Amino acid sequence: MIMDKITKTRPLLISRPEVNARTAIRRFAVELSETAKLAWPMVLTQVGQIAMMTTDLAFIGRISTEALAAAALAGRFYFISVTFGVGLLSAIAPLAAQAFGANNLAAVRRTLRMGLWTALVLSFPIIAVALRAEQILLALGQAPDVARLAQQYLFGLGFSAAPALAFLAIRSFMGAVHRPQPVFWITLSAIPLNALLVYMLTYGKLGLPRLELFGAGLATTLVNCGMFLAGLWFAALRQPFRDYHVLAQLWLFDWRAMRQLIAVGTPISIASLIESGLFWATSLLAGLISTSALVAHQIAVQIAAILFMIYLGIGTAAAVRVGHAVGRRDTAGVKRANLAAVLIGIGIAAMLTLALIAGRFEIVELFLGRSARDSETIGLAAKLLIVGATLSITDAAQCIAAGGLRGLKDTRVPLLFAAIAWWLIGFSLSYWLGLKVGLGAIGIWIGLSIGTTIYAALLVLRFRHLTSRAH
Repeated sequence: MIMDKITKTRPLLISRPEVNARTAIRRFAVELSETAKLAWPMVLTQVGQIAMMTTDLAFIGRISTEALAAAALAGRFYFISVTFGVGLLSAIAPLAAQAFGANNLAAVRRTLRMGLWTALVLSFPIIAVALRAEQILLALGQAPDVARLAQQYLFGLGFSAAPALAFLAIRSFMGAVHRPQPVFWITLSAIPLNALLVYMLTYGKLGLPRLELFGAGLATTLVNCGMFLAGLWFAALRQPFRDYHVLAQLWLFDWRAMRQLIAVGTPISIASLIESGLFWATSLLAGLISTSALVAHQIAVQIAAILFMIYLGIGTAAAVRVGHAVGRRDTAGVKRANLAAVLIGIGIAAMLTLALIAGRFEIVELFLGRSARDSETIGLAAKLLIVGATLSITDAAQCIAAGGLRGLKDTRVPLLFAAIAWWLIGFSLSYWLGLKVGLGAIGIWIGLSIGTTIYAALLVLRFRHLTSRAH
């Protein structure tokens, strides 16, 4: 009898580590699945935004080459104007995610409310700057005709700041409560609608006046208004969002929630400006080398920007999942969430990078065509894509690590890392290798890749330090 009891209990003692291991594997598999479910609509939403911008440029390019150059310049001008607002509002996702993880619905609602207030307040200076764009561009030395056409485009596009930022706030809220699908479907529906409106208002179809660049900008503003109204309808009236009562006491200003939003979001905004400034500065370096180097550099930057938007969606998912774990005080869950996002992001980055290297000439030819006069530029741009392969993977790593740190509400130290890695190291190396050593545009991209790699490594070490200390 006694031996039978010992025999029956012995397997339980032996299998305890195995049970723990199986539990850990099962929990990680669940986390991997939940992160993937959250990330894919976020990634596709980012791709949808790129598709709308590309559609605008495609229709504008049929007006004239000068109109296309002006629209591209105006788009960059507008993007820099809204970058600060986008960075500030990106703090909504981790803050609302922590509140959601703690089952504090009132805090989720307050965070969104202050996000909508912030979007409204920030839109006024952005619109004011857009309406004075021609004078600003002339002061920066741009050609008068290009500045005039850019102003026409911004007269229509500038007013999209308010609905675009407000929709971003709603998008962050929906992602934080683990329901990003409505935003994806809204964006997917907006792509053909945007194309139709841009076509009709730019060329004057179906009885509408021919408004050219102003019409293209106006169409984008109208689509952004529609996206915001659709997002607000979902957030206010559809389940499960209706339980949050997001429009309740919308007029009340919550200083505590606003201070938290500013404290977390301002470093993100400044870091975004640092990154944008880095690529603008390296474009100036490439322009000092040759026109061919500048064109090749701009093509590589555009492709890197598209990939960055994909990685940004995964990074936002990481911020939300980490925020959920922080809210429920689950240190092990924080580590699982970050690891799951890293595996998904690096896996996607590796596949995209291999595809980019394999099809680099075909991709570059989409920008330049197969003209013999562009053969030198095509070859150089293709080389830059190979050099930038390291940047592509480490860019994914830094987006996800930054997202994880945002989930922990840690944004000030990453801002310091951005200044050190991108400017002190990355830009200095780009200048030295590109202009002093004589490697040209390839040297510039080696510097960018090294700077991004160091930034990613610093963020990963910072995340490990904070989670180890919490443990």
